[in-house]
Amino acid sequence: MATVTAVSQEYSLSEFLALPETKPASEYINGKIYQKPMPQGKHSTLQGRLATEINRVGQPEKLVYAFPELRCTFGDRSLVPDIAVFEWANIPVDDNGEIQNRFTVPPDWVIEILSPEQSPPRVIEKILFSIQQGSTLGWLIAPDDYSVTVFHPDKLAEFKEQDATLPVLPILENWQLTATELFSWLRLI
Repeated sequence: MATVTAVSQEYSLSEFLALPETKPASEYINGKIYQKPMPQGKHSTLQGRLATEINRVGQPEKLVYAFPELRCTFGDRSLVPDIAVFEWANIPVDDNGEIQNRFTVPPDWVIEILSPEQSPPRVIEKILFSIQQGSTLGWLIAPDDYSVTVFHPDKLAEFKEQDATLPVLPILENWQLTATELFSWLRLI
C-alpha cells in the first residue's frame, strides 16, 4: 500500500487557504498539507451514486444536501470529505440565499471511501476529528471488503456488512440502505 505523504513545509491555515486548489484536492491537517489520492473506479462509482441517492431523498423536501469533494474548514483544519452531507438548515448561505463558497462548519455527516493507497488510520482520524467538531455521523466505506464502519458521537464504532442497515441522519429516517445494496452499485451486470 502506498502512503500519502505530507508536504514538508509547514503552513498556517490562512497560508494554506491562499494557495491555489489542486486536483486531486489537498487537505490541511496539523500544519501540513496532504494531497488526497486520485479516485479510482470503485471509489468514484460509490461516491457519485451515494451522493446522488442522498440528494434524491433529501433535496425535494429540503432535508439534506450531499456535496462531493467539498472543502470544509473548521477547527484548525481544512478537509475535503469524499461526501459532505449537510442538513438543509445548516447549509451556509449568503445574503441572497445562495449557497456560500466557503464552508466553515463541519458537515452533519462525513463520508469517506477508502482508496487502495490510503491509510485507514489516517482516514479514521479525519472522521473522528469531524465528529469531535460537531458532525453527528461518519461512514468509512471499504470497497475491498464490502464493509462500512459507522461513527457516532459518544458511541463505539459499528462495523456493518451484508444485509445490515446503515445508519443515516435522523432527518432521513424514512430512507434505508443496506451494505449489500450500497456495494451492489459496483456491479454492472
